[in-house]
Amino acid sequence: MSERVAKALTELVEVVARLRAPDGCPWDRAQTHRTLVPYLLEEAYELASALSDGDTRTIREELGDLLLQVLLHAQIEAEQGQFDIADVAEALKEKLVRRHPHVFGGEKVETPEEVRAQWEELKREEGPAKKAANWAKPALIRASKFVEVREAQGQSFPSGRFVFWPPGDPERVIAEALVEVVVEARRRGVDPELALHRFLEKHA
Repeated sequence: MSERVAKALTELVEVVARLRAPDGCPWDRAQTHRTLVPYLLEEAYELASALSDGDTRTIREELGDLLLQVLLHAQIEAEQGQFDIADVAEALKEKLVRRHPHVFGGEKVETPEEVRAQWEELKREEGPAKKAANWAKPALIRASKFVEVREAQGQSFPSGRFVFWPPGDPERVIAEALVEVVVEARRRGVDPELALHRFLEKHA
């Protein structure tokens, strides 16, 4: 790591700690994990939008906003004597090394799909997934990962059985199809979010 990177990150952590200090910012001091959740989700979606647009300046800004949320949550835990951002970084480093044996060990994989399948297998070996954490995620995000994992394992999922896909802008077509599904769900008295979660619990 360059001195510039180390200096910038160290100073940023110190700024966040100062904001949370007894004589710091009243708003920042009043925040808890729970009160910060809406901001975390908002910043994540804003970053996702910036990444889709591809504007470098906006991406840099939104990455910073999301990083602030990470540092705030780590600082809250540090104040309670649980862990700090160094513990977070160390745990992440260990997980990345453990789940990339083809880079840091002797395993051999050739394609992104093989890497993904290996990642999921190692993840399963580390322990059972937490259902509560799964249900905390939006159902469409869970479904996207479900399909990604199946495809990485060479298992295709049927498409075209219920939805007709007309030509046109793919993003608009998908959006309209999703709205149509929501309309049909309401007509049948089904909550589409819960229905998708329950499907994934059964099949994932």
